Amino acid sequence: MSLAPSRPLTIAALTLAGLLGLSTAQADAGHDHGVAAPNTSSPGLPRFAATSDLFELVGVVNGRQLTLYLDRSADNSPVNATQLELEIGGNKVDTRRRADGEFEATLAQPLTAGTVPVTATVVAGTETDLLAGQFVVTDEAHAEAPPARSWKQLAGWAATGLALLAALAWLGRRAWGRGAARSGGAA
Repeated sequence: MSLAPSRPLTIAALTLAGLLGLSTAQADAGHDHGVAAPNTSSPGLPRFAATSDLFELVGVVNGRQLTLYLDRSADNSPVNATQLELEIGGNKVDTRRRADGEFEATLAQPLTAGTVPVTATVVAGTETDLLAGQFVVTDEAHAEAPPARSWKQLAGWAATGLALLAALAWLGRRAWGRGAARSGGAA
């Protein structure tokens, strides 16, 4: 019995397994090298960006939780600010430092749809700067995002796909063997 018919099935199975195993790489917290530019192709979490010659400030709000990232404009290094004063929509917001260049705050209420102005005063050593930006909040931003798939779910789908491919390959080999036996494949 020749193994030649199973070779294309094996190649197809390995190719499909490779394709099923592909996923988008995502960095964990602390390994993402800063905040990516806002994704404008689909609704996401509301965010703002404010820049000056000295500093860059990016804020991302999730419900009432606000996360802020403060970097130097020149080299994108985190700023160890001694003071970050924030005002959103005319209301003062207290910030807490989490790490160099990272702050958090809790808003009194979630942002409403529309444009919401943001001003920040940064004091870092002898440097002081005033930054201005704005949140653009859409109604879609308030909609709940679909849950992200975990690697365990993806691995489960990949394993199921591989099992199906193995079953198809086994059935194909069996069918090929029966056909060869019927046509007098033994010489």
